[in-house]
This record gives sequence, structure tokens and C-alpha cells, in this order.
Amino acid sequence: MYNLETYNTYPDILYYNYKLHTTLLEYTKRLKNHMINNTCIVIPAYNNPKTIQSVINDVLKLNLPLIVIDDGSDIHISDIVEVNPLLTIIRHKINKGKGQAILTAAREAKEQKFEFILTIDGDGQHYPDESKHILPLLNNNAIVIGNRKFKEDVPSASKFGRAFSNFWVFVETGRWLHDTQSGFRGYPISILDLELKHSYYDFEIEIIVKHLWEKRPIREVDIEVYYPPHGERVSHFNKVKDNIRLSKIHTTLVIQNILRLFRF
Repeated sequence: MYNLETYNTYPDILYYNYKLHTTLLEYTKRLKNHMINNTCIVIPAYNNPKTIQSVINDVLKLNLPLIVIDDGSDIHISDIVEVNPLLTIIRHKINKGKGQAILTAAREAKEQKFEFILTIDGDGQHYPDESKHILPLLNNNAIVIGNRKFKEDVPSASKFGRAFSNFWVFVETGRWLHDTQSGFRGYPISILDLELKHSYYDFEIEIIVKHLWEKRPIREVDIEVYYPPHGERVSHFNKVKDNIRLSKIHTTLVIQNILRLFRF
């Protein structure tokens, strides 16, 4: 440690400030490297044969371990991607939903001694290089959400869906978040301790709410995303089933929050 009392002259004080600044920069660098070295990338994938190889290749350029969960795809992902020492592929025999795919990846990451996972969609919407904004924020048991920068060509339904979801998460937690539907997220392995009951797109709402109920931190950072032209994007969001699931989860969470707050 540096003792200011030993620095009596102006040049001495400047030197002290320089040493202190250098020490803080070195500490910050070490902390950042620690978090990056304790994080693996996760791709929960289902029937993305046209994009999955290129997404995997782009992720591997980050030189970070990658876990791909093949959630019962018609074409086995292991049959269409190249072998790489950084790559682990786990397959669900049947489609279990994105939520279960993420939890399977988290359990595997825990087995491999990682502390955090960073999830990227397999449809090509997320730029893996944007993970540079999320990785440094992964500490202190935080979930980090990549807020997608919506441009004019984003469908109105997507904008409304995000605003609708943000509003209900605020009602359920008292915390305003800007993109509760983003799948580009960093998760601590401690999500495995949460009581999570949902498996599809409703999982991504449930996990945010229950994480906040446990008084664990959530951070946000803006990211760039790619929205393919209409007709090219592959989405597995079922407008009927998944909207029903989302309505149910919000109803359930609102009721649970009321009971939780009043301790009935």
C-alpha cells in the first residue's frame, strides 16, 4: 500500500497518484481477465442448420470455451459442425425448450468449473463480438442483459412485445429493465439455485424476476443485433402457444409477488 504521508512535495504527490492509478488499472485488468477466464459461451440451438455453423465459427474466434445445446434438432448439430477443442456439444433427444437448454448448459459449465455463462442465439441475430460489452460486467452474482438497439426496420410486433414484457416485469419486481426479452445475456451459475418451473420463452422472464426477488443484481448494456429481412429470419416463437405461456407466467408472477410482499 502507498502511504500519502511519505509524499511531501508536489512531484512526490504526482508520483503517488501515478502509482495509485497504475495499481487500480492493474487490479481492474486482473479482475476483468478473471471473469473472462471463468466464463464460457452457450448457444441453445434448435433447427438452425443454415446459421449454426457460422455462429459457432464466429464464437470460437473469441477463443473462449463454447457449449452448444442441440435441443432436439431434426439434423444433429454434431453432424454438421467441425470438431474443435473449445467446443462441447450436448444433445437433447427431444425438444425441451430454450429454458431447459440453458439449464443443461449451466450444469455442464458448473461441471467444467466455470462461474458464468454467456448465451447467444443460434439464428445469427446476435453478433458474438458484442460479448465484449457483457463479459467485463459478469461479477458479483449478476445477470447481465444485452439491450438490443432496435432500428427502424425492426417489426412493430417486436417493439410492442418488448415494451409489454418490460412493463410486467416492472410490476412484478419494481425494477425497470429495458430489454427483458433479449436472449443475449450473461448468467451466473447460481441460477441453478433458483426454483424455475418454465422451459420455453417464459423461462427468460421467470429467471429475471426470481433472480431479482433473491436481491441479486441485474446489469444492462447496449448491444448491436442483426435483424434479417422479413422472410429470411428463422423464429421458433409460436404466436399462439408462446403468447399464452407468457400471459400465464406474468399472471402467476404478479400473484406470487403480491403474496410474497404481504407474506400471506
